Amino acid sequence: MEEHLFTIIRAIPIEYLLFAAGLLIFASVATSKLAGRLGVPVLLIFMLVGILAGSEGPGGFYFDDAWLAQLMGTIALAIILFAGGMSTDWNYVKPVFGPAVVLATAGVAATAGLMGLFNMLFLRMSFLEAMLLGSVISSTDAAAVFGVLRTKRCALKGTLSPLLELESGMNDPMAIFLTMGLVHLITNPGSSFFDLISLFFTQMFFGITLGLVFGWLIIRLLNRIKLEFDGMYPVLLMSLVIIVYAITAAIKGSGFLAVYIMGIYIGNSNVIHKRSLVRFSDAMAWLMQILMFMTMGLLVFPSQLAHIIGIGLLLSFILMFIARPVAMFLMLAFYKFSLKEKLLISWVGLRGAVPIVLATIPLLAGVNEAQSIFNVVFFVVLTSAALQGSTIPMVAKWLGLGADMLPQTVQPLELNAENINSVLAQIFVEPDSFAAGRELVELKLPPETLVVLIERNNQYIVPTGRTRLEAGDRLTLLGNSQVIDDTKHLFASAPEKAKTASPVI
Repeated sequence: MEEHLFTIIRAIPIEYLLFAAGLLIFASVATSKLAGRLGVPVLLIFMLVGILAGSEGPGGFYFDDAWLAQLMGTIALAIILFAGGMSTDWNYVKPVFGPAVVLATAGVAATAGLMGLFNMLFLRMSFLEAMLLGSVISSTDAAAVFGVLRTKRCALKGTLSPLLELESGMNDPMAIFLTMGLVHLITNPGSSFFDLISLFFTQMFFGITLGLVFGWLIIRLLNRIKLEFDGMYPVLLMSLVIIVYAITAAIKGSGFLAVYIMGIYIGNSNVIHKRSLVRFSDAMAWLMQILMFMTMGLLVFPSQLAHIIGIGLLLSFILMFIARPVAMFLMLAFYKFSLKEKLLISWVGLRGAVPIVLATIPLLAGVNEAQSIFNVVFFVVLTSAALQGSTIPMVAKWLGLGADMLPQTVQPLELNAENINSVLAQIFVEPDSFAAGRELVELKLPPETLVVLIERNNQYIVPTGRTRLEAGDRLTLLGNSQVIDDTKHLFASAPEKAKTASPVI
């Protein structure tokens, strides 16, 4: 079919192909406003665009190349995970590192196992195939979750946001490991589960180690290479992301875990042109998500979904209301989260592109019922996006864990220097805080911490010691990140902690 597909493509004039590709991307971006109004993940719109462009839609483009879809999905996921790591503030997520790791590993395995048991009971699948289907749909999508929250201007209270952010970024490697391991067991009857134990530790060890090693090396390369053109730094970084993924995967490590950890390492270090690198990575991540979801939409045949609607709805119900909640409550049993927080964590298990990409692995391996597995997974993702995606803000506020999100502003300053142990960070002056109504000199900030800019009513003020702060001011501070963290209580409404943005450099 590959030769047939490329024969068809080569017969189409290049300008037509380019017009169609540009039109699909434009349509995906343009219709993202519709997702905001409907309260569903914008990625669902990207997928629907792909379905409409497919063989059974108005576009009529026939596409069934699982290998090409998996290739595009792998590249896209590597870039998306790296960009997610780059935008993760380590100081922000560090307090919840323990429970996030538990949820991203044992939580994913527990969800997969519970779903596998239900698959055996309701679908009459064999043990390995049932566990395979459970593993494919076991991971969550951080981009989809926080895309919905941003659209609805809803933030999560306490440590829920960093917990869900870190869990969603770290759980993909575990789901990928389980899927590939089970496919190996199915296609190699002589292998055993003990092979998976060895494979797990190999993947995690090389994923973590190479992520840290390459992160350290890339920081030094970027700071010393002195390229002639600033625009080449992001291009160089993206090429290195693909190289690191490929090297790690080639030696049986988790390439996705490596690039995610590398992204966190680089994003929390002093790197030349860091702000432009973060913005370019974010733009590339969005482009990859559009291409990935459209490709997955092209790969599905809606007519094949009709006969699995009942099964799909049943599995979606079990996943959303039984498997994930039970797994999350078990994993968080020894952590100090309230009942309402556990309920919200259980509900914020939005499925995204990863399960659909993973569903192509059984297709390529020739696993029995692989096409049915793909169709079921696709339906579960659609259901999760439509139901959970549209109700997350409502559930968060119903549980009393939602809050109005602070407006995002464009940071006018960039710290573009190497070998400097300082960051630029933003701090919001809360009403009734110690700082509100006082002059800067009265705060007695540490000497190594400077307030370099104040945003007030969409205007910027260059402060002096006599500048009086007002509630609602957004301060840009320059200094050591730990020292800045120690000053947060001055700007917070007791007993709440200060609301801060991630460091901007």
